[in-house]
Amino acid sequence: MRSHTEKIRNILIPVISVVLGLLLGALLMLAFGYNPISGYAWMLDASLGSTRGIGETLRQATPLIFTALGFSVANSAGFFNIGLSGQALSGWVASIWIALAFPDMPRMLMLPLAILVGASAGAIAAAIPGFLRAFFGTSEVIVTIMMNYILLYLSTFMLQNGMPESMRNNLDASKPIAENATMRIPWLTQFFGGSRVSGGLFLALIMLLVVWFLMKKTTLGYEIRSVGLNPFASEYAGMSSRRTIVMSMVISGALAGLGGVVEGLGTYQNFFVQTGSLAIGFDGMAVSLLGSGTSIGILLSALLFSILKIGGLGMQTGANIPFEIVNVSIALIIFFVGINYIVRVAVNKLIPVRKDEGIEAVVLMETALEPNEEKAEGGEG
Repeated sequence: MRSHTEKIRNILIPVISVVLGLLLGALLMLAFGYNPISGYAWMLDASLGSTRGIGETLRQATPLIFTALGFSVANSAGFFNIGLSGQALSGWVASIWIALAFPDMPRMLMLPLAILVGASAGAIAAAIPGFLRAFFGTSEVIVTIMMNYILLYLSTFMLQNGMPESMRNNLDASKPIAENATMRIPWLTQFFGGSRVSGGLFLALIMLLVVWFLMKKTTLGYEIRSVGLNPFASEYAGMSSRRTIVMSMVISGALAGLGGVVEGLGTYQNFFVQTGSLAIGFDGMAVSLLGSGTSIGILLSALLFSILKIGGLGMQTGANIPFEIVNVSIALIIFFVGINYIVRVAVNKLIPVRKDEGIEAVVLMETALEPNEEKAEGGEG
């Protein structure tokens, strides 16, 4: 079991990354003649200063939770899924298509069906690079980057050439979905002052628990983490690394697809031509890294990024600070997360690592990769 000191270090590292990012963002504002105190005050007021602002902050955080969870699952298996944007876009298009194709279907059937189809579309989009990696050894980084572009332009083609004219307003946007397919909940919208927050928020919270249970309490989660630590030792223990690779990518893509579903059925209520890859995909990667891939960490990181995004608009309108400075602050936070090794060294100077902690870590690693007779009996080569 991890010591109390180790837990404190793991909490301090992302916190320090955020603080350093915000401090450098403040210095950047000063360098260009802006008041950082006023800027951050307007940020908090816009994102948390009203019920509508809180609702929009929660709305912005919802798809980030899904894409961050998707990234964390793939990352646990040792893969860098950069295709979250394309997988989310697949879920968005598929869910809207189903919703428009069956406008008269009862809500109790339509909404689960649209959500399931959207998640399946994301899973299929992620299964392709997963299959290529498992059976042909291709780089999932290169394949998922290419898949982002393929799916981006395929979505435009599907809207303009595949979707019937009865389902779209013009070549740039589909018609709005009917009430039977929306994820908006009237009482929730009213409670948050008419914001676009939807039932996707509750689905995101449920998936945080589901993914935690999957990764920590199930055999599949154990196999995913083991393959991520050492695929060769996992094979020796009787696990099928190929199957685990594909499954981790499928789960990752399904979660990202749900992020797109929430955008389509909850936030925008239709689909329109995208000029670039969805930001929720790349932001979700940063959220997952900042949250160390844990459910509680992802929740807090998603809320932080949402505050920065929504609050950035307040900085722009209230303090006349360009929104680009907000994006630089986010980039600085990501930068410090990326160099967390240096941050960890600094933290270890303040909170030294005891020898028994290092020995304990080695024992835990050996135990995790120790062959298990029960697993070996049912494993695949």
